[in-house]
Amino acid sequence: MAVSSRQVKNKRDSNGVLTGRPGTVYDVNIKYTAPDGKKKSYAKKGFATKKEATQHEAEMKTKLQNPGQIASITSQRKQTVASYLNDWVESYARVNLRPSTYDGYKKTIANYINPYIGGVALNQLTPAMVDKMFQQIIDKGLKPSTAAGAKRVLSVALSHARKYRYIETNAAKDTLTKFGKSDKTPDPYTPEQVKALMQRVEGTVWEMPVILGGLYGMRRSEILGLRWRNVDLENNTFDVSEQLPFKVPPKTKVIEEMAPPKSNGRTLPITELARPFFLKQFAMQEAQREQAEKDGKPYYDNDLVVAKPDGSPISASWVSSQFGKLLEDLDMPHIRFHDLRHPYVKHTTKIFSLRLMDFQAQAYPDARRKTRGACQLHRGGQSQSPVRPLCNRKRFS
Repeated sequence: MAVSSRQVKNKRDSNGVLTGRPGTVYDVNIKYTAPDGKKKSYAKKGFATKKEATQHEAEMKTKLQNPGQIASITSQRKQTVASYLNDWVESYARVNLRPSTYDGYKKTIANYINPYIGGVALNQLTPAMVDKMFQQIIDKGLKPSTAAGAKRVLSVALSHARKYRYIETNAAKDTLTKFGKSDKTPDPYTPEQVKALMQRVEGTVWEMPVILGGLYGMRRSEILGLRWRNVDLENNTFDVSEQLPFKVPPKTKVIEEMAPPKSNGRTLPITELARPFFLKQFAMQEAQREQAEKDGKPYYDNDLVVAKPDGSPISASWVSSQFGKLLEDLDMPHIRFHDLRHPYVKHTTKIFSLRLMDFQAQAYPDARRKTRGACQLHRGGQSQSPVRPLCNRKRFS
């Protein structure tokens, strides 16, 4: 009989997770003739339902009647963890995940999974082997969080392999290694610390990034991709509808196209505290543009709110690497730039706007600034060209 049943003490559910309860599982066994005339057998065990086993039996019988399919099935059963992961990261992760996530998965597979279990046959991988991999990673002096990251990637990849019936169970889900919180995430800054940081970076290249990260909880790439066309100073709002593309090549001068933001686009209020910083940033860029024109040097008008003095984009990696050095120079507690946004990430609700203004009020209790003058930057009527002459830009009066 091609489909047979058997009793197990600890049955797995349809997702391959142990239930702790006894039950019935179904195995598929098929006899077939190989292209060389030899009699061979194909077996797949542990189906949760008879329906799944019967469907797999029908699929495999059809495939095993085709000599070309037999060769493919045979090689698939000999597939190693490395060959599967390398194929999976390109066919699934590259297509379905964000570029930064795909890049992280690819590095994790290459550096922390394949060197340890890459040569193991995919269908012979056991939880004990995966646990040993975790220990080897930690024994090398790497952080437990590195091993935990490898587990996350491996678990996702193996869950897909199980759905494809390449394996019966997900070995990464049955491991015994526990990952404690040994890598303590730094506490986010208090309003007083944010205020101190803002004051100490005033007039530097860090002023606007810290304002947008500290007061609005924006991500690095959202800050570096914010353009003046999305800033409405007349109505005191700005839109976070795009971000700097992932891994902009070094020495890039012109950004042809932005990437969509990680979360849904959102409109944020320009508060009384934040408005002067927007105005100051715009005026500074106008001065930089005029100076470049006087010196006969190029100015790359990408329309960016935060940019280099010549208008070209600032890389996200520069922000990450230099922010730690900045805090060290200022003798302030270490946090990642990303940690500036943690206390207030409810961007899309009215609650966020209230929290934002409340936080800013705590940081600057005496800030009741009124901006004087006819200073308006409209969102419409701007050229879409990445390099625009001075006359195309709205001016402050």
